[in-house]
Amino acid sequence: MFETLLIKPLYNGFIYLIGVMPGGDVGLAIIALTLITRIVFYPAFAASIKTQMGMQAAQGEIDEINKKYKDDSEARARATMALYKEKDIHPFAGFLALLVQIPVFLALYFALFREGLPHVASELLYPFVHVPAVVDISFFGLLELMQPHNIALSIVVAGLQYGVAHLSMARTAPGAANLPKERQAAHRMQRQMMLYFLPVLMGVVSYSLPAAVGLYFAAGNLVSLGQELVIKRQLSRKD
Repeated sequence: MFETLLIKPLYNGFIYLIGVMPGGDVGLAIIALTLITRIVFYPAFAASIKTQMGMQAAQGEIDEINKKYKDDSEARARATMALYKEKDIHPFAGFLALLVQIPVFLALYFALFREGLPHVASELLYPFVHVPAVVDISFFGLLELMQPHNIALSIVVAGLQYGVAHLSMARTAPGAANLPKERQAAHRMQRQMMLYFLPVLMGVVSYSLPAAVGLYFAAGNLVSLGQELVIKRQLSRKD
């Protein structure tokens, strides 16, 4: 059922995009699929960012609730959810934003590795989706998408991930300054993980896997940077 409802539609969408791209360029199709997905689910990503900011701003009140009801988990949960409702915080928004990306990644895995582009599984295509006349797995003829160990691409992915993390940390910095001392150490550790460990990890993963995965990560991070800047501009206008 998961394959029928999610993977197959995304696979068909991906194959369709390859067919309409100049020269059947798979790299352009990956970028287009990433962009379309992020635009469609932009509200989920925006809600995730706003939720992070809201939870950061309400952290002091959350700490007070945790202290007040430390021995009563049910009362603590009720008071926390009431605070979230009052502050218009949606704690599961971040999970939803992450969940959106998983089917896209799985669809790319299905197309690139299970079916092994340039081969196209025609039996999985809808009647209105046709097998592309050309399937070019070299992005602009410069990047072999099925080949791993592309150090230049892995550096680009790591750099873009650092940029996304930097904007995210800058967004939550004002609220972090008001955290209790015992929580500031945890926040510093989280900051180090986001700014340094995660970009390195993404770079290593991109280097280890075929370049198509790195291109997907790079495209996603570019869109994330754009979304961060748009939301930052919207919030500055409100201020």
